[in-house]
This record gives sequence, C-alpha cells and structure tokens, in this order.
Amino acid sequence: MCGIVGYIGDREAEDILVKGLERLEYRGYDSAGVAIVDGPDGSAGNGQAPSDEKNPGNGHLSVHKKKGKVSALRDALGERKNGSGGGLPGSVGIGHTRWATHGAPSDVNAHPHTSSDGRFALVHNGIIENYAAIKERLREKGHAFESDTDTEVLVRLIDDVQQETGLPLEEAVRQALTQTVGAYGIVVASAEDPDLLIAARNGSPLILGVGDDGEHFIGSDAAPLIEHTRQVVYLEDGEMVVVRRDGYDVKTIEGADLKKEIHELEWDLEEIEKGGYEHFMLKEIMEQPTALEDCMRGRINPEKGQVLLGGLTDVMDALRGADRVILVACGTSWHSALVGEYLIESLAEVPVEVEYASEFRYREPILRPARDVVIAISQSGETADTLAAVREAQNRGALALGICNVVGSTIARETDAGVYLHAGPEIGVASTKAFTCQVCVLTMIALAMAEGRTLTDGQMQEHLDALAGVPEKVRTELQREEEVADLAKIYRQASNFLYLGRGYNFPVALEGALKLKEISYIHAEGYPAAEMKHGPIALIDRFMPVVFIAMKDSTYDKVVSNIEEVDARDGAVIAITNADNHELDDLAEYVMRVPETMEYLSPLLTVVPLQLLSYHMAVMRGCDVDQPRNLAKSVTVE
Repeated sequence: MCGIVGYIGDREAEDILVKGLERLEYRGYDSAGVAIVDGPDGSAGNGQAPSDEKNPGNGHLSVHKKKGKVSALRDALGERKNGSGGGLPGSVGIGHTRWATHGAPSDVNAHPHTSSDGRFALVHNGIIENYAAIKERLREKGHAFESDTDTEVLVRLIDDVQQETGLPLEEAVRQALTQTVGAYGIVVASAEDPDLLIAARNGSPLILGVGDDGEHFIGSDAAPLIEHTRQVVYLEDGEMVVVRRDGYDVKTIEGADLKKEIHELEWDLEEIEKGGYEHFMLKEIMEQPTALEDCMRGRINPEKGQVLLGGLTDVMDALRGADRVILVACGTSWHSALVGEYLIESLAEVPVEVEYASEFRYREPILRPARDVVIAISQSGETADTLAAVREAQNRGALALGICNVVGSTIARETDAGVYLHAGPEIGVASTKAFTCQVCVLTMIALAMAEGRTLTDGQMQEHLDALAGVPEKVRTELQREEEVADLAKIYRQASNFLYLGRGYNFPVALEGALKLKEISYIHAEGYPAAEMKHGPIALIDRFMPVVFIAMKDSTYDKVVSNIEEVDARDGAVIAITNADNHELDDLAEYVMRVPETMEYLSPLLTVVPLQLLSYHMAVMRGCDVDQPRNLAKSVTVE
C-alpha cells in the first residue's frame, strides 16, 4: 500500500526520487522520505557529508524524511538546498511514501530506516508478521529501536546478521529474509557500496526498470519508471535482484540464479498526468467512454453476434461447462462482482456466488476441481486478499481466472487465464473507470458463456449492439456534469445518505454509497430497496437524503413503492431514472436522468451520476479527492 522508488545511474538521484514519489503518492501519503548515497567512487556529489548524516564507509548516506505528503518532503529538501545544508548529492538512492501500519504517521516512523551505524538504509512495503518476536530477540542482544515500525526491525535484523557473519550486504539481506514471516517489497542502499541497490519481494510488488547508459530504476509499480524507461523486469514472490550500474542479477531468496524476461510497459506518460483536470478522479470519470471503447475493442462483433476474449480462449469450454462460478474481490471490485452475478446467472444461466476475497480462504471453501471456476477481480492485480484467494482456489484444484487492469501484475501472471480491462492507468484512489470496465468485461464474459447455449444468434446481435452503444450514452451523461454539481451544492452539508436499488442496480447503490464515504467522508449506506423497511426506514427524516436508482425495468414498480414510503415520511428523495420518465417528478426533490438501454446494461449508466455527485460533494467540502484520508490505491497487505 506504500510506494517505493529506487535509482542508480549517473544523474543526481534526488529529483528523480522525489518526482517518482509524487507519481506514487496515491499508494501512500502519511509520510515520505529518501536516502541518497554520495561516494567518491563514481557517484555524483561533492564528497562532503551533510552535518546531520553519518559517514561510516566509502560513501555518505544522506537520509531525509517528513510526515505528511510528498510536497512536505519536497519543501523541506528545497529549504535545505537553499540554506546552508545544500542539496542531497549522489546518484544512488531510494525513496518511499508510507501508508501507516505499525506506528502512527511521524518523521521517525517514516521510511527509509537505517542500520544502527548508518551503513545502509532500507524502504519497505508490506507487513513483517513476526516482527515482535524478532524485535525481542534483537533487544536481548543489545539492539535499540527508535521507531514503532516493523520495518526498522527488519533493518536491524539485517544489521545483526551482517555483524555476526561478516557476509556481504546482499547475502545478509537474503539470510535475514529467510527469518521473516509476512509480506515485503524492500530496497536497500549502502554507504559502503555506492554502486549497489538490493531489492526483494514476497507478496508486495516490485518492478525493475532497465534504462540506458547504466541507469536502473526500481518501483512498486510502473508510475515512477515510465518517464525514464519502458523496459521492465517483474519480480516474483521469493525473488531478489542485485543492481549495479553495469547490470543486474536476479536470484531466489534461497540463492538460485534466475534468468528473467524483459517486458515493455504499455502505459504512456501522459496517461498518468492530469491532462488539465483539477483532479485525477474527474479525469478518470471523463475518460470512461474511451475506456469502455478500449475495453471492448476487438472483443465484440455485433454483426456476427460474437464475443472474442483472447485471454479466455483456452478455458472457454471449461467456463461454459462450469457447474458454478465464484467471483472473489474487495471493495469496488466486489460491487462489480455483484453485478457480474446477476449478469452470468441471467444471461448464461450458470450459478454464481460472490465472495469477499478477504474472507474466502479463511472459511475453508468447498471447491470442486473441473466443476468450479473462480474469477478474481482487481484493478491493480496486486490486491493481497484477492491474490490469496486465487492461490487458495488453485491449491484446491479449481480453475482460477483473473480480471485486472495492470498488465504484468501478479494476479495477471498467476491466474490460469484472464482478461485485461484496458482502462488505462487509474491514479485516483476512488475507483471509477475501473468499475465500469470491470462490469463491461463481466458482461462480455456472460455473453460469451451464453453464446450458442442460452442466446440465439439474433439475440446475441441485439445484445452486442446495445453494449457497443454504451460508450456514446456515457458521453451524453457526462455532458450533464454541471447539473450534478448543482445538486451537490444543495446536499453537501448532509451528514448521512442512503442509497437504494434493486436487481442489477442494487450493487450500484452500494458503489454510490462507497464513493461518497470514501472521498467526502459523509456516512452513506447502500441497501436493496426492499430492505429499507427492515431497519433503515427508522433513519428517514428531512435531513437524510435518500438516493433511489429507479430505472423503468422489471423492479420499477417496487422501487416506486419504496419512494412513496420515504416521501410519506418527509424524506428527501433523489431519483435516478430513464431520460424520458417523468413519473417521479412529483415524488423526488431532484431527478437525474440517464439514457435508455437494456436492463442488464443499466449499471454502466446509473453509476456515472453517482460518481459525479460524490466528486463534486467532496470538492465542495474541501476534501482531498485523489488522496482521501486513511485510504491507499493498491491494498497490498491483509
């Protein structure tokens, strides 16, 4: 959930690291820090150790870290540069943005952490589960600790191994990691060897970027690398890499040498920049028509009534013949999975269960090899709970498929087959275009499973024509953004919201409530509309807006009855309905209208005004839209 960046080359590292951290800030923003090695043997710098740093070996290790966002670190470094301290010279360094797990956000708990004598520094993503036992053992041997973090324990463990054995640092790192239990992605820089970076992963993603002229980069994802190189090596769990200017060596934690393939990144630099929008979230909401077109491109053929999902070609027979499909996901992806349950059951007539990935493996799930198919859904492809569910499914003999957005991500590599969203990078912490593309992919999967079984050729053509028309309808919706902004002005001071929907739009009610609470910090709950009478109706009063998704579909009359119940109790009703439906004008205080489409495609349209409402509410309340408090984009720890 934190962000890591590393650099080794001939350029000054400070600006490369800080820019990289800014691109990673969506992964963690409680604190940030850098450690830079300045040495006499080819690394940049003036050879002078800053007054507040240690100088134990051939180089100088300069560490600077700050509570708060990366801007606070940049400002502190700027003040230092303009003052008597000067900049942080050196062409080798590591940086980190933290999302606190052990210890509150503070300067002392921020990364990087150093060995007791400052010989080396380490940044770490993940959680060392047995840190308490290791810490107690190290204390008994005389080690002292300054922070509350599990990361400092790992640094001191490496230090202890090296002091006792005299091993080179890379070997001490390897041996220390064999003593840890938990998840980690680490990078180590050494003052004693200014031509060295050591990185390792187990459960927390790391990518090595291979640049030109002796430059190498390390990142927890591609965001800090893409400005400098497209050539990357994905580290797998249980692997470490030793990087020098003249090359790199990858091996297992057990010490076996590995030969790794170099991949090419598909993202472009402009895709991870705001492009003139005030926030990434608004940019990504507005990108949804194009993202949906890219998601469907080359995959649907309305004229022939065919769905062509290349990533599932080899497993389509097994998918069509499955007795049961189990969808596992977390957060917004879990909401898309709920839509997928309705889609697959109604179109393909295959039973579906939706599971929280975080609970899946802990309840000893019953899976039947060759009969059950597990589909894992994750925007990042790195969600720890979802990845654990994939591994549990495979261990129990089930076919495990993946739906994710990030090419080369762990779920994409470890599942038996899968489908990419092709939504483009999603930087805003609150997911928007990934949700609609996940629903789009699930729609295509459901149609592919139904093709030739439960749907005729003519029906397939009709369905695919309707699906192909969705992006343009989303464009039409987005043109009404100002109307949604006006609505946000009215309700921005509300303390509670209730979101209600039925059928395909029940999951959309959940997603709308999640978006509002994520970025505006307004308490919001989503329910099936029929459940309102079983408790939530007690909350209804004039000051609690109730958002109804009331499309003219098979559940419309029932939802209208629920609206009337709220209206009878003087509740404030906001309705989302079809563009030509005026039956709710007298019942609702405000009506948001969406274009007509087939019932099962309506979630792709009804969610858009809810995304915009959440966005504008948050902006008007002065919230940090792209980096809401306590949240991180990629949840890589359990």
